[in-house]
Amino acid sequence: MRYLFKIFLPLLLVVAGIAVYYGYIQFEQFKTSPINQDIESYEIKNGSNIRSIAKDLENRGLIKSAAYFTILSKIEKLDTKIKAGEYHLKADLTPADLLLLFSKGKTVQYKLRIPEGSRYSDIVQIIKNDKHLKHTLSDNDFKNIMTLLDTKYSHHQPEGWFFPDTYHFAKGMTDKQFLQRAHNTMQQVLDKLWKQQPKHVKGIKTPYDALILASIVEKETGHPKDRRKVARVFINRLAKNMLLQTDPTVIYGMGQAYNGNIRKKDLKKDTPFNTYTRKGLTPTPIATPGLASIEAVFNPEAGDMLYFVAKGDGTSYFSKNYTQHKKAVIKYLLNGKVSRYKGD
Repeated sequence: MRYLFKIFLPLLLVVAGIAVYYGYIQFEQFKTSPINQDIESYEIKNGSNIRSIAKDLENRGLIKSAAYFTILSKIEKLDTKIKAGEYHLKADLTPADLLLLFSKGKTVQYKLRIPEGSRYSDIVQIIKNDKHLKHTLSDNDFKNIMTLLDTKYSHHQPEGWFFPDTYHFAKGMTDKQFLQRAHNTMQQVLDKLWKQQPKHVKGIKTPYDALILASIVEKETGHPKDRRKVARVFINRLAKNMLLQTDPTVIYGMGQAYNGNIRKKDLKKDTPFNTYTRKGLTPTPIATPGLASIEAVFNPEAGDMLYFVAKGDGTSYFSKNYTQHKKAVIKYLLNGKVSRYKGD
């Protein structure tokens, strides 16, 4: 028996060595073998472990060996670092690349844009139309969204409270989480600027006042370079206890009754948002202002202008008194015909 053992042991060692070497070669080839197809959406669910992921990849024909993939993950010390989410897999990715992708959590990112000047009702519709968000909110939830969010402004109306931007998000984000994120961004922007600015502007006593005025500036500004001047006009008017007299607030107050035109009777009809009949700021913002409009309120142009009128090229002409303003209206809106002026 010992004799046979002595004879076959070297042979067994040779066979084992060949097997190990062959396995090593196979493993090295496995590590550098790319998957053979693009996969637009590959999802790793919460709670998945490396063995279940490896088996799934093998079953789909994306890798040749679940065992090798598991071994590789342990060698690279990535077996416990895999992150759940949705991934886009390219045909040139190797098993090593897949492990890096999964461990870094480079998931598929979708994007959704809230445009500057949007009303909350517009934002709700944008969210409802997005097929990548997870929809959990009812119509009633949207109406009472501020009470559902983590915010110190739960008693406020939602208008204006969601920062306009292009947001990137991964699969699984809910509509509520999206709104929370946009709201958090708006709070952060306001709080930062509020802390940096002196609180001496009459009529702007809180960050919310600044948000309201910024929304009016957003809707009144036809050209970026005019924003700070428009903000100055309204701030000067607030300081002098003058009516703001801005059409966008009237339009907002008209609601569904607005059909594209404002008539004289609309300017005279009193609503909480009619700045031709009521002094001071509107009760809430009239839209969601962009960063430039918010910054304009905190850093308005210097000057004592009180009026402005559209010049027809997207910019406005600013006046310090009513006499100058009347001349500007006749020039830019009435083609120089004094007889058409009905302002006095």
